[in-house]
Amino acid sequence: MTSIAINNMGLCTPLGNDHKSVTQNLIAANTDGMQWRNDLLFNASTLVGQVSTALPTLPKHLSQFDCRNNRILLSSALQIEAAVTKAKTQFGSDRIGVIIGTSTSGISKGESALKYRKQHGHFPNSYHYFQQELGSSSDFLRQLFELSGPCYTVSTACSSSTKVFASAKRMLLANLCDMVIVGGVDSLCQLTLNGFASLESVSKGHCKPFSKNRDGINIGEGSALFTLELGQGQVNLSGIGESSDAHHISAPHPDGEGAITAMQAALRDASLRPEDISYINLHGTATPKNDAMESRAINSVFGDNIPLCSSTKPITGHALGAAGAIEAALAFLLLQPEQKQLPPHKWDGEPDLQDPQLPLVINKQEANIEHVMSNSFAFGGSNACLILSRGI
Repeated sequence: MTSIAINNMGLCTPLGNDHKSVTQNLIAANTDGMQWRNDLLFNASTLVGQVSTALPTLPKHLSQFDCRNNRILLSSALQIEAAVTKAKTQFGSDRIGVIIGTSTSGISKGESALKYRKQHGHFPNSYHYFQQELGSSSDFLRQLFELSGPCYTVSTACSSSTKVFASAKRMLLANLCDMVIVGGVDSLCQLTLNGFASLESVSKGHCKPFSKNRDGINIGEGSALFTLELGQGQVNLSGIGESSDAHHISAPHPDGEGAITAMQAALRDASLRPEDISYINLHGTATPKNDAMESRAINSVFGDNIPLCSSTKPITGHALGAAGAIEAALAFLLLQPEQKQLPPHKWDGEPDLQDPQLPLVINKQEANIEHVMSNSFAFGGSNACLILSRGI
């Protein structure tokens, strides 16, 4: 089996934008990144996962890409810049690919521009449609790093930035690239919040995955980037599984058929058994249908060997197209040699007894963390499951 090394990772999240602080906030289940906003929903305040750290300014020659979404992405990109520069010298700029997952991209820039147009009769001079276009973020990274390899965006709702790992793996194995930069980015916007509110899927307070009192999601924002290469690294991409059950435009299959297929495919790809998995980062959105489906799917795949699980969305929010990459970044941090503690499951402690039960992580719970599974399940039945493993 060919190994794929994840040698570098950069991130910008509601938990922070450096490895140390994010790890500390993750293990403490710190909710400081969850902030109330009254300018996103039209008729109510809402709790969201918000990036609060200062964001870098885009270089002047890339000002046409300027929007909050790309500034969040730039924060992650600067953390892997040295590795990309070295790879350009080693492999050549045409041998480095870029694949980014997103769902709303820089749409908030367009929202602001429309408000300006309504008031002034024309769009602001600083606005270009390209700033909100789905392909903007991947092309921004390509130009930022001065690369000429394959470059594209994946947009499959909430599985977008998990699926990029599968795309990168295929590109590496086909010898189209020597390094692939993968990841995801999404930023807060009114379109997303009001869309989920219209589906009655937004929580009235802190989301509570797998609780009998759960009432919906908290939306979040952020980015994470990784460099993938053939070989062994400190953290490796062991397995990736994808499925498309197309059960419904927004609701998951009630028995989790697509989720089961994706998890089983990831285990096969990694040549692992269910009992080999140390921890599962749950998709865990806190919507009644997702949690019911996911608990059934995990029980079906793992049987009596369910590892410790938790959802990290109560402390980051659900970053939609960026969620898979952010949660992969959290898995990357958990697989560091010195790390033993798992992220606690933040909720009210009242399980929904109508659903199969999962062994949820409690405070200061430890494990020998060798293989981490991370689930991403999206609208339209687009499912992806990632397994990262501790390497050399």
